[in-house]
Amino acid sequence: MNIDIENLPDDPATLKKMLSQVMARYQYLEEQFRIAQQKQFGKSAEGHPGQGELFNEAEELAAEDTQAEQETISYTRNKPKRKPLPEDLPREVIIHDIPDEEKVCDCCTSELHCIGEDKSEKLQFIPAQVKVIEHVRPKYACRTCEKDGISNTVKQAPVPRSVIPKGYATPSLLSQIITSKYQYGLPLYRQEAMFKQHGIELSRKTMADWIIRCAELFKPLYDQLHQYLLQQPVIQADETTLKVVDADKSTSYMWLYATGADSPEGKIPDTAIPNIVLYDYHNSRAGQCAVDFLGGYKGYLQVDGYQGYEQTQATLVGCWAHARRKFMEAKKGAGSKGSGKADWALNHIQKLYRIETQLKDSSSEKRYAIRQEKSLPLLNQLHTWLTKSVQQVLPKTKLGEAIQYCLNQWHKLERYTLNGQLSIDNNRAERAIKPFVIGRKNWLFSQTATGANASAILYAIIETAKANDLNVFEYVMDCLEQLSKPETDIEQLLPWELAKR
Repeated sequence: MNIDIENLPDDPATLKKMLSQVMARYQYLEEQFRIAQQKQFGKSAEGHPGQGELFNEAEELAAEDTQAEQETISYTRNKPKRKPLPEDLPREVIIHDIPDEEKVCDCCTSELHCIGEDKSEKLQFIPAQVKVIEHVRPKYACRTCEKDGISNTVKQAPVPRSVIPKGYATPSLLSQIITSKYQYGLPLYRQEAMFKQHGIELSRKTMADWIIRCAELFKPLYDQLHQYLLQQPVIQADETTLKVVDADKSTSYMWLYATGADSPEGKIPDTAIPNIVLYDYHNSRAGQCAVDFLGGYKGYLQVDGYQGYEQTQATLVGCWAHARRKFMEAKKGAGSKGSGKADWALNHIQKLYRIETQLKDSSSEKRYAIRQEKSLPLLNQLHTWLTKSVQQVLPKTKLGEAIQYCLNQWHKLERYTLNGQLSIDNNRAERAIKPFVIGRKNWLFSQTATGANASAILYAIIETAKANDLNVFEYVMDCLEQLSKPETDIEQLLPWELAKR
């Protein structure tokens, strides 16, 4: 706002109005500065291992342990216990015994007898081994026919089926490359360097071609998972940006759709919703992308406040984590002076989450009943407070934006109380999209739309396998072996089917 100080109006009412505008602008800029400082230098309240820089992770964790030891704690703290190493690991037993001549008593020289033993385990790492499997196919012909000048038929075993025709990649090698890139975020150029350490010249271009081919093999399985996802009563969705070099637009998007829980243990006890995570690439964030993927889906769709999802036929459910995040920004923007209103809202939302924590292992019927009894009154109190506070807070401040967001989304935010299968927030989808976000920080971009679509399929296969507590490397390897066959029963490759075996 530009003000001509030398030509200020004489009217006190006008001056007061101008001063109010200046103060509002000053408060807004001060708030934006604090939030920018927090983002640049502060620690996120919703931190996640892998979201930030991992360069000094070991040093930070060690420092935290040291600080905890130095602090005086007024309550008894249980000493952390190391989990035992898996029993199925190969074991080599080394016995450290005293010499036979020392197995006599120093007092009476009688022979000592063994009264027990102490054991300790050490974990040894054996670097990955690479070997060549040489397929030999002998040829057979008839010498008699050859001497008589008769056309001779050569007999030979057929060429073994291969995932990559005429290539030397085995399912295990392909699974290693795929899981390294999409599960652990290791770019192909780093894998190229690792293979060089074994004396193998394997270019990233070759590996990229293999990945595209594997994605094509996984497409029928992906499509089957898509059909199962659309049959579920609840779907959670999210989207994030992706740079594709050869795309028409500078920014593309990876959409995510998830059902179930992060793992079988996180499921609501009486539900049979499978754990599915699917990615869908588009060079647009238009709502039509969600419409095309979901088709005529009319179940519950839990999302953030993005308007694009309004175009779907689903019943939209809001996310209290997003609402809480906006009040957290308002609290940070208020600085040292604090924000009583933001704190009140955060405390009230925390009460809603406390109820959900108590219902974690409850049936959907009990979740519905308790929400009607305890959560709805809290929501009604919060809505009354929001309606009153919106008249008292400047709309362009972070607090004003948080209040307005909740009011605009209110019918979606309170909808989770209508069904015990619904969650209070969309964190399931946000956690599911994190592996892609972390991987993107390492490989930065996709070169082509074909590569982005391949990434969507392979991320979906890996994250769905993880959600069903499968060994991802073995699952990908087994699927590649089966999918390379002419006729494969896709149903038998579904992660939850394999998890039953």
